[in-house]
Amino acid sequence: IEPSLRCAAMRLAVTLYRTVLTWVVGVIVTILGAIAVLVLVPFDSASPRIDAVIRWWGRSWLLASGTGVTIEGQENIDPSQSYIVVANHLSTLDIMVCFLAVPVPIRYLAKKELFRIPLLAQAMRAIGIIEVDRAARTSIHNSVNRQAKELIEHQRSIIIYPEGTRPRNGVMKPFKKGAFTMAIASRLPVLPLSIHGTYQAAAPGKPWFRGGEVTAIVDPPIPTVGMAGADTDDLRDRVREIIAKRV
Repeated sequence: IEPSLRCAAMRLAVTLYRTVLTWVVGVIVTILGAIAVLVLVPFDSASPRIDAVIRWWGRSWLLASGTGVTIEGQENIDPSQSYIVVANHLSTLDIMVCFLAVPVPIRYLAKKELFRIPLLAQAMRAIGIIEVDRAARTSIHNSVNRQAKELIEHQRSIIIYPEGTRPRNGVMKPFKKGAFTMAIASRLPVLPLSIHGTYQAAAPGKPWFRGGEVTAIVDPPIPTVGMAGADTDDLRDRVREIIAKRV
C-alpha cells in the first residue's frame, strides 16, 4: 500500500474511533450530569457543585474527542463579577470550551429542539439554560430577555454567540446586536472570548470528531455602565474587531 494511502487510512480510523468514543462518552456524561444537577438544584440552586458538574461535562466531551484546550487571559476575569460573554461560534465544542475558559457560573442560549430530549430538558431548565424558539420571531426577544434578566438577578453570566449560527466555511460572520443591547440594558461588562481550532476539531453540520488543539483567549472586559442604546453598534463593532484579530 502506498504510504499516502496508508496515512489516509490511519487518519480515517482515528477519526472514526474518536467519533464513536465521543458520542458514547457524550451521551453517558450528559445523562449522569443531568441526573446530578437535578439532584443538586432542589437543595441549593446556587451551589458551586452545579457548575463543577457542568465543567466536568464539558471537559469529558473534549477529552473523548481528543481535543486539547489552551486558555489565555483568565486573569482578566473577576470571579465575583457577572458578564455578558461574547464569543465567535465555530463548532458544537464551543460551549464545552467556554465552560472551561470562563470559570464563573455561566449559562447559554439553546435552541428549542434540545428541550424535547427527556432528562436533558429538565436539567437545562433547572440550571437556567435559556430556551430559544427561532420560529417565534417577534416574541423570541421578549422571552430571551425575560429569562436572561432572571439569570442576571441570580448573578449568573450569559454566553452569547452573536453570529447567530455556526458558519459552514469557518469564516466569522457579522455580529447581530442582541448581545450588546442586553449588555447595555443590564449594565454588565462584555467579556470578549476568541476561540480558534474547534472548526477543525468538529466542523458544523458533520458528525465527525477529529480532535486537535484549541485556543481560547479571554480579552479584558468592556464596561457598559454609562452606555445607551445609541452605543450598541459601536460596542458590537469594537468586540467583533477584538475577536477577529484573535481568530
